[in-house]
Amino acid sequence: MRNRLVLQEITRTFEDGGIERTILDKLNLEVVEGELVAVMGPSGSGKSTFLSIAGALLEPTSGDVLLDGESIIGKNKQELSEMRLRKIGFIFQSANLIPYLKVDEQLMVVAKLAGMDKEKAAKRAKELLDKMGLLHRRTAYPEKLSGGERQRVAIARALMNDPAVLFADEPTASLDASRGHDVVSMIAKQVKDQRKSAVMVTHDDRVLALCDRVLFLENGKLIKK
Repeated sequence: MRNRLVLQEITRTFEDGGIERTILDKLNLEVVEGELVAVMGPSGSGKSTFLSIAGALLEPTSGDVLLDGESIIGKNKQELSEMRLRKIGFIFQSANLIPYLKVDEQLMVVAKLAGMDKEKAAKRAKELLDKMGLLHRRTAYPEKLSGGERQRVAIARALMNDPAVLFADEPTASLDASRGHDVVSMIAKQVKDQRKSAVMVTHDDRVLALCDRVLFLENGKLIKK
């Protein structure tokens, strides 16, 4: 199996009052296709920085990130934007749905940005919503959806452009235990069925059993306990 996400010797430093501080220190990570990896760590441990670098939102001070075998290093803003659109799916703490778009339109707008054929996009949106158990809600607006339904729409939207890698940032934070379990279970199933690599940053130990690996960010490195 191939690694769809690779972080090699990632270091990120910043200046603080004339002192150089290290957030990530030669961090390494490989995630194979079909694998969901949970990353945990206390506030201030560098999880947001890690996720931003892995998701091509922030360039490391040194090291490299490979998304489906392609490096993010040295690319300009437009190239990185294209890379994120085509290779990465993001699922956030809040579903971040566009309030004036219906469920199916949330997916279609992402496909339009990527230049996907309209007929192909409509077919894929229908398939994804069916998998998420949301086909009957396709014409509903976000305000009419439950928290769990909104997160399922967010998962479908993240998968719309068939990305290589999924990143989930505290996807259960606003959900109760049952809905949180359902959402992560759905992420895990899609990752395995569609052979994605996925990383989930979480504080929710109730969903760790659904993950293939659990890593802890400590002293700038990912470690397994």
